[in-house]
Amino acid sequence: MVKQLKPRYSLAWIDKIAEVPQQEWDALAQPLKTPFLEWEWLNNLETSGSATAKAGWLPNHLTVWRDRQLIAAAPLYLKGHSYGEFVFDHQWADLAHRLGVQYYPKLLGMTPMTPAEGYRFLIAPGEDEEELTELMVGAIDHFCDRHHISGCHFLYVDPEWRPIIQRHGFTSWLHHSYIWQNQGYQIFDDYLGAFNANQRRNIKRERKAVEKAQIRLQTLTGEEIPKSLFPLMYSFYADTCDKFGWWGSKYLTNRFFEQLYPNYSHRVLFVAAYHEQNDQKPMGMSFCITKGDQLYGRYWGSFQEIDCLHFDACYYTPIEWAIAQGVQTFDPGAGGRHKKRRGFPATPNHSMHRFYNRRLSHILGSYIREVNELEQQEIDAINQEIPFSKREIPLNAELGDG
Repeated sequence: MVKQLKPRYSLAWIDKIAEVPQQEWDALAQPLKTPFLEWEWLNNLETSGSATAKAGWLPNHLTVWRDRQLIAAAPLYLKGHSYGEFVFDHQWADLAHRLGVQYYPKLLGMTPMTPAEGYRFLIAPGEDEEELTELMVGAIDHFCDRHHISGCHFLYVDPEWRPIIQRHGFTSWLHHSYIWQNQGYQIFDDYLGAFNANQRRNIKRERKAVEKAQIRLQTLTGEEIPKSLFPLMYSFYADTCDKFGWWGSKYLTNRFFEQLYPNYSHRVLFVAAYHEQNDQKPMGMSFCITKGDQLYGRYWGSFQEIDCLHFDACYYTPIEWAIAQGVQTFDPGAGGRHKKRRGFPATPNHSMHRFYNRRLSHILGSYIREVNELEQQEIDAINQEIPFSKREIPLNAELGDG
């Protein structure tokens, strides 16, 4: 019997996505549900100056090759801070400081400034995922040990990938996002019918307020979007961020928005608000990304304060569009104060963590179950307050087992 030899792999750490041909990267990324691991999005973040060493996001991607064929990859970043992650680990950084442990830099796996579920290692179809995951985790462990990195963290992980990386020694930390789920709605009134009578009246009143202000909302996607709307969206985004000062989270550059056109236009949905007196240029706009049956809300802004425009441009009109397009889930972005009353239940997501310092690792393992149980209680409490007509909230709320 001829002995079967294992494939010969070579690993390479690269400091920019552009070192990998787009076609090869996207052969791994495009089959995934998430649009945020595709070459065009990640490369734009880097070349636009949004995710760079100067911004505290040093690209340090791991790639695996067989001969000259890319068969696996992990988008990774060395972080000198925790901004733009939306998984708030400042308590761990504070604990590390008190223990005399250098917390930063840390190695991070996520799409920069994008708190949307779906991160995972990219592995070519037909390859041995367990074997390649073990190889890649080993390379990450070696890298972190050699460079004295405190920990490796994967945020907003793909639920199907979570048990795989958990088997390789990573600890699960439970969080929540606010996710709308299509319950077989055929028209917008079906969505309204999920609420109690009082909230149905509130939503109708809010949409009516926009109409009374003589504002017309228009959805634009793909080739329908004129080039001029991309830099205009940056102006809206920047204006909204500036209103919140230090907490505004203005991480993306004007160039990032400009470079979405034309090669990423097919993923973009704009909800443009036009005033009847100026039908040529939007006075407000929301920016979403769509792929398959998924919709993701990203940013919004308006140069005028119009009552309830935010709710319509960011929630109601995208939901109406989603229903018409057969979209099944809509993640409207970070934060939840306004979302839960509009039918976005608190929905579990997980981050995965490994500390290389023995004391930090011990504390994480000792307390993570209690932390996750408290988070689950918060999810349950939030969802009891949603003004649905029935208390049947569509969740698959598995508690992370640490």
